[in-house]
Amino acid sequence: MDLEGKAALVTGGASGIGEAAAGLLAAAGARVAVVDRDEVGARRVADAVGGLAHATDVSAPTAMAEAVAAAENAFDRLDVVLLNAGMTSGQDGVTDLDVDAYRRIVGVNVDHVVFGLAAAVPALRRAGGGVVVATASLAGLMPHPGDPLYTLTKHAVVGYVRAAAPALAEEGIRVAAVCPGYTDTALIANARSDFGDFPLLGADDVAAAIAAIISDGAPGECWFVQPGREPGPYGFRGVPGPAGGRRAPEVSWEKH
Repeated sequence: MDLEGKAALVTGGASGIGEAAAGLLAAAGARVAVVDRDEVGARRVADAVGGLAHATDVSAPTAMAEAVAAAENAFDRLDVVLLNAGMTSGQDGVTDLDVDAYRRIVGVNVDHVVFGLAAAVPALRRAGGGVVVATASLAGLMPHPGDPLYTLTKHAVVGYVRAAAPALAEEGIRVAAVCPGYTDTALIANARSDFGDFPLLGADDVAAAIAAIISDGAPGECWFVQPGREPGPYGFRGVPGPAGGRRAPEVSWEKH
């Protein structure tokens, strides 16, 4: 991964996967904007990689536009965006639904990806193209009964990436997702003892997969990452179409 002279933005960059990815991007030559609501952590990581710290709540409607503007102002361009910030719900979301907590996880896990892609695209166009990687999860590819709301949000990210990617690819902007399994970060800290000897990914494992996606990933791909396996694009099974081999029309909902 050669990013010499390029600029990158990483959300959730103050710790875990985001911190590891910021380090890899910087090592590949990129100038990195570290975005996180933890201002102290963002500054620590930004100082370590010689980048820019930007503290914000990524779920706020204008936060990602402001973060992208700060990165572009500092670096004069933006080429790589990692939409990595995320959280679990801490509730079953069915029999004991905390509406405020539900809104919070949707804001961080879904809204931030939508706001982030919408904010990044104009900057990437100005740079002549680029790459956006959203951190989803294996919970975006299969159900995670322990947290249905987390599963809901990560399925949304996977669907959004797959649907948004084709049109943007025509402009030289690749959009993809990384879908790691259980990773030993703060996200599972409270349940760490429950895993026993179950193999966990490290943040560096996921960051390496993100680097591979940036280098070699195709538009709309959602890469799985599992301990002991080479990461790669998940093979989605096609949905049967209408009888007679007819193709579905390309409907533009803007007309409706």
